[in-house]
Amino acid sequence: MKKLNKRDVIFGSASLAGLLLVAPQAFAAVDLAVLNAAPAEGDMAMGPDTAKVTVIEYASASCPHCAAFYKDVFPVLKSEYIDTGKIKFIFREFPHNDPALAAFMVARCAPKEKYFALVDVFFKTQDAWLQDPLAGLNKIAQQAGFTKESFDACLKNETVAKAILDVRKTADGLGVTGIPTFFINGEMLDGEKKIEDLRAKIDPLLK
Repeated sequence: MKKLNKRDVIFGSASLAGLLLVAPQAFAAVDLAVLNAAPAEGDMAMGPDTAKVTVIEYASASCPHCAAFYKDVFPVLKSEYIDTGKIKFIFREFPHNDPALAAFMVARCAPKEKYFALVDVFFKTQDAWLQDPLAGLNKIAQQAGFTKESFDACLKNETVAKAILDVRKTADGLGVTGIPTFFINGEMLDGEKKIEDLRAKIDPLLK
């Protein structure tokens, strides 16, 4: 897999490599106040704030397991639980390499209403854009209304990069070690899940 060159993405103090060097820690119960606090740039969410159940997913744009979940499971979750108002779904960025960070930067630089549409494209066309991440992301961004200049400026925006890495850093502190990881009303489920796994956790909470 080709990674973006550091000349293409300027992170400054917001270094993904530095974040990945943080030593693993032992974790107790999840701090719900930390988990439920929206990041500085705001949460990207679907579904009503009044829902009895909140599902939070941490995922990476270049993770094949995350893409498989998004293509095979998420459409059912959305139709059965999000669109019907039964749950609030929150998507949080957990980039595990530079291409994923760059993809999430593009999504965050775009108008808010285009965020989930871009995430949808990242996952559905993951195999294609990862062949040449910089060119692939540029093509996707231009389809979303970016110019070459605004795309380049986005990937050099340290504020956007740091905000995304702060989301990941908070997740690390919550015990997230792999992707995808889900929290259902604060209970962690890690690894790729089928819709039956999510139903088994969600349905009892809706009663």
